[in-house]
Amino acid sequence: MNQIAASSPPMEDKAVLDVVQSVSGRFWRQRPADDRVALALSQRLGLPDIVGRVLAGRGVGIEDGDDFLNPTLKSALPDPSRLRDMDKAADRLTKAIVAGEQVAVFGDYDVDGATSSALLDRYFRAIGAELTVYIPDRQKEGYGPNAAALLALRQQGVAVVVTADCGIAAFEPLQVAADAGLDAIVVDHHQAEPRLPVAAAVVNPNRLDDDSGLGQLAAVGVSFLLVVALNRALRQAGWFQNRQEPNLLQWLDLVALGTVCDVVPLTGLNRVLVAQGLKVAAQRANPGLAALSDLAGVEQKPGAYHLGFVFGPRLNAGGRVGNSHLGAKLLATDDMDEAQAIAAKLNDFNLERREIEAAIQAQAMEMAEAKGGGQKPLLFLADPRWHQGVIGIVASRLKDRYRRPTIIVAMDGGVGKGSGRSIPGVDLGAAITAAKQAGLLLAGGGHAMAAGLTVAADKVAALDAFLSERIAQAMAGQPQSHSLGLDGALTVSGATRDLFDTLEAAGPYGAGHPEPRFAIANAEVVKADLVGQNHVRLVLAGARGGRLKCIAFGVADSPLGQAMLSSRGRGLHLAGHLRADDWQGRRGVQLFVEDAAFPENS
Repeated sequence: MNQIAASSPPMEDKAVLDVVQSVSGRFWRQRPADDRVALALSQRLGLPDIVGRVLAGRGVGIEDGDDFLNPTLKSALPDPSRLRDMDKAADRLTKAIVAGEQVAVFGDYDVDGATSSALLDRYFRAIGAELTVYIPDRQKEGYGPNAAALLALRQQGVAVVVTADCGIAAFEPLQVAADAGLDAIVVDHHQAEPRLPVAAAVVNPNRLDDDSGLGQLAAVGVSFLLVVALNRALRQAGWFQNRQEPNLLQWLDLVALGTVCDVVPLTGLNRVLVAQGLKVAAQRANPGLAALSDLAGVEQKPGAYHLGFVFGPRLNAGGRVGNSHLGAKLLATDDMDEAQAIAAKLNDFNLERREIEAAIQAQAMEMAEAKGGGQKPLLFLADPRWHQGVIGIVASRLKDRYRRPTIIVAMDGGVGKGSGRSIPGVDLGAAITAAKQAGLLLAGGGHAMAAGLTVAADKVAALDAFLSERIAQAMAGQPQSHSLGLDGALTVSGATRDLFDTLEAAGPYGAGHPEPRFAIANAEVVKADLVGQNHVRLVLAGARGGRLKCIAFGVADSPLGQAMLSSRGRGLHLAGHLRADDWQGRRGVQLFVEDAAFPENS
């Protein structure tokens, strides 16, 4: 295979293909990897050298290679009892089910909450028990449990409520619920404070006294472990003596979806859950996921990319600009007609969301440039014009552009609702929790990479200053160079479908386990044109033969797009990710381009 490998031990400052400043102004940094481990993995597993380098660059040891490429849930799934209060939660729910008490789930409106709620809904139906699913209205009720909704559930006869992907900071609402005789089981994964809410059980691997080591789980991962623990407790209670015990693995597609969309690290147990969940998703047994797949034109087996960038935005759209309950309802239904109708509604909401998001992003970009762009440690923007349903997406976009933690706040009267996204090495959730403890927030919480907040208008400036100082300390000493990490370089003829398929076995990729990124070295551009809305398409020819299709999305007006369009007949270095290109029965590969460099200017 025609591949270009590094000939010396990788260094943090080694430039791939000698590109120190690309057309986007970036340094192409060789991802660190131990050459000896990379070579040993390649030889032991019979892999191309560059795949061995990919594995070594992600911390895979020589003895771990086979298990890493063949992850099994049997070896990775922990005893749920390792989680603090898990046995209490399973015991209380078992008593409720056996006694016929009404149980409800109060879920968040994002994908993690929707998948957690749908998972519990499907499990209860499978065991012959009833469950009420309540998803709050994002605009009217905001994030997390609220006293009015909990009291309404109690008045309807609900005895136990399970919070899914929320509740860890709902001190007052859960106290009100407890006073009304409603038992709460908190299932969450967001950063916890030293004190915990009043509840029958608080299951959260990120509570300060939990030593399970499972803090990277999304809420749906915690919910799956709850289902495992509950199923075991019901078995011990004799519930399945005259009932069929469900196969819990059938719902791993939901676990995979919520895990990917919540952008938790795809390492350890998370990676195994997603790997196995993708196999379940390929069976199209969930009508909701099948309807989304058909609507989006996904014909191949879904991968982590489809979960995060095709299904996730549509599911989130209901909570952002439409009806918050639609995502959970879609994932829980067994009626294909209903699934198709809900999927169509969510698709329409997603189109509306895109329009709103584009307008807000343009405004936020203008404000960001006026404040110096990425010159400050934190990009903090607030405006009364903004729709709180899409500010998280805009925060993510600006975070990617400026490579700075970003918080976007939608002001409404005297209160602002904010959403933040962070960069590796900066725990935004901890910073938000600290601000809450300092009295600067009405509400707030999150995890390392994402957080939400509610702030009084007269505290906005103080909050900006507090968070900026804390984040500046977290970023001190971290490399701030504008770089693009690469796993190595390939020739055009070396970028094959066989290589892509081999790399897929080392997936799924995501946060904490980045998708391999390669440079395509000195390829001749034989075709360059505009396609769709602002996208650029290339066809490359290699000196050693072969052709490779490339596409870069939304870049036509950028330096990258202009360089690509002006490069016909010239040699060009390109950097990006390999993706499957299956069309009319042909199995090929293409490059999703992120950057480019002209060899003579490297």
